[in-house]
Amino acid sequence: MSTEIAVIVGASGAFGQAIARRVAARGLAVLAVGRRQDELRALTSGLPGARFCLADLADDGAIAAIAPHLDAPVRLAVHAPGVATAGGVLDAPTAAVVEAVNIKVGGMMRLARAVDAHLIQGSRLVAIGGHYGFEPTAYAATAGVCNAALANLMRQFSWALGPRGVTAHLIAPGPADTDRLRRVAESRARQRGIDLDMVLEEMRGESAIHAFTTPEQVAWAVALLADPEADALAGSALMLDSGRRRGLP
Repeated sequence: MSTEIAVIVGASGAFGQAIARRVAARGLAVLAVGRRQDELRALTSGLPGARFCLADLADDGAIAAIAPHLDAPVRLAVHAPGVATAGGVLDAPTAAVVEAVNIKVGGMMRLARAVDAHLIQGSRLVAIGGHYGFEPTAYAATAGVCNAALANLMRQFSWALGPRGVTAHLIAPGPADTDRLRRVAESRARQRGIDLDMVLEEMRGESAIHAFTTPEQVAWAVALLADPEADALAGSALMLDSGRRRGLP
C-alpha cells in the first residue's frame, strides 16, 4: 500500500470519480471526501486501499472531519466539487453566487487547512475550476465568479506554501459532457428560446477541435501534477478547454 495519500473532495462527481481512479492507479491511497455516503462507498470499494470521509466543504466542520483520516503524508489534495447553475448575471440570485464562492473558494481553504499538517516537500494542492473564470459570459454567473476567485486563491497558496516545497495548481476545464453541463446548456437555451441540442452543438463549435473536455482528461492532468517536474507549474492555470480560450495570455 502507498505511504502517501490523495485526498479528493467531490469524489462522487464525474471529475472526482475519474481522478480517484487515475491517482489510485499511480499507487496513491485515496481518501474520497463528499456528502453522499452510498456513492462514496461504491467508489472506494473498487479501489484497493481507498477510504471515504463524509464531509461538507461548505462548512468549517469539514476541517475536523477530514483531519482524523490522515495518517500519512498527503501528496495530492484535490478540490473538485461542482456548483449549482443559477442563470446569468442579470437574473441569478445573489445568494447562489455567494454559495458558489463558499463552495469553491471557502472549500479549498478548508481543505488546505485540514491537510496542512501532513503536507511535505512535493505535495500539491489542486483546484478544479473552469474556463468561465477566464472567459466571462452572460449566462453562467456562479461558475464565472467563483472560478475567477479560485484562480486568485491558488496563486496566493503558491506564494504562501512555496517555501515549504508545496505547490498549488488550478485546472480549468472547458465544458465537459456531464449532467452539470446540460444544466448550463438548458439555461442558455431558455434564455435564447432555442432547442437544447442546438445549444450543445454550438458549445462544441466554440472549441478549436469542436469537442467537450472529458473527466478522464482532467484526471490525466491531476496525475501529471504529481510528477516532480510539475514544480515549474506552481501557481499556474492549466487550460484544459479544448481550445476555447481566445484571450492572451
